[in-house]
Amino acid sequence: MQGIYLHIPFCRKACTYCDFHFSTQLKTKTDLVDALCKEIELQKDFLRTKNINSIYFGGGTPSVLEKEELDKIFTTLHKNFTWDKDAEITFECNPDDLTKEKLLELKTFGVNRLSIGLQSFDDDELKWMNRLHTSQQSVDAVKLAQELGFKNISIDLIYGSKFQTIESWKKTLEKAISLGVQHISSYNLTVEGKTALGSAVKAGKEKAIDDEKSAEQFMVLMDVLHNNNFEHYEISNFALKGFEAVHNTNYWKGAQYLGIGPSAHSFNGVSRQWNVSNNPIYIDALKHGTEYFETETLSKLNRYNEYVLTRLRTKWGCDLNYIKKEFGNTFAEHFEETSAQFLIKDLQQIDSNYSLTKMGKLMADKIAMELFM
Repeated sequence: MQGIYLHIPFCRKACTYCDFHFSTQLKTKTDLVDALCKEIELQKDFLRTKNINSIYFGGGTPSVLEKEELDKIFTTLHKNFTWDKDAEITFECNPDDLTKEKLLELKTFGVNRLSIGLQSFDDDELKWMNRLHTSQQSVDAVKLAQELGFKNISIDLIYGSKFQTIESWKKTLEKAISLGVQHISSYNLTVEGKTALGSAVKAGKEKAIDDEKSAEQFMVLMDVLHNNNFEHYEISNFALKGFEAVHNTNYWKGAQYLGIGPSAHSFNGVSRQWNVSNNPIYIDALKHGTEYFETETLSKLNRYNEYVLTRLRTKWGCDLNYIKKEFGNTFAEHFEETSAQFLIKDLQQIDSNYSLTKMGKLMADKIAMELFM
């Protein structure tokens, strides 16, 4: 199981809360696509084999790419990798980009999964987030995609903002479910320092996020989606049976992946590498053959901590026998002894593996840090 992630670092506008690597300067888009294709060729031997089972276009906003740019990327991918016709090909997009022409274009390239950034059904909240689309455009985009034959659609929702109450959040979830999508990713709004929201909070123009309110909304999220047949398979991800994201599940299960584009990360089981988070430097480096990424060989300690961090967030949990076999008795004993306190507090549970309870999911990162070596 191997995947390829392509980071498309462009957005038409900057969302108030987003700290991902992106630029609103679309004039370098053509040069960056050329650099992406060059990197694909240079990194074609990074993965164990040339056969992959998932491709993920993330960003940024991949839906800003024109047909000719997509054609160049897919042509380069086909020259250097192979994948079966049922491989998952995911494309992140904004509702305002999803015209009939764009959706049909994506289908011609084999895109079979859409991840649509709805975020909210409240138009005032969308304006506050600096999103370009309206609530009605969100609904229309999902329905149009369904009419055109897309049968694997994921939507993004954000909770925890000043606009959300428990009742409004329940209505948001009910509306999302009524759209008939197969997957919902829902994230707690966080205040990051280098964002417009972060600056506003620091200046006292916006209040900090109410953690207690966010926790309550997270509990509602779990309950409502569970009652509507969505399985909570990762802290922020819920899917109908058979619709878990293949690509992201590869990450959480420790599979190999190749990241292409500025700020993208790669992992081949032994080492990790990450690309420079700067579009001009990335483009120039690929054009002139200079370094554009850093590499780290992972120690046993690094690999254990990453295993705990990623697997504990999922329904599959952490396998004590795997820890013992892969990392040794010292790691297994530490994990087992540290977990005892969380089992007593009903924050962890043991089925075949150690996983988080509903309450434990509220403090997943804290529990993981305690389990680190």
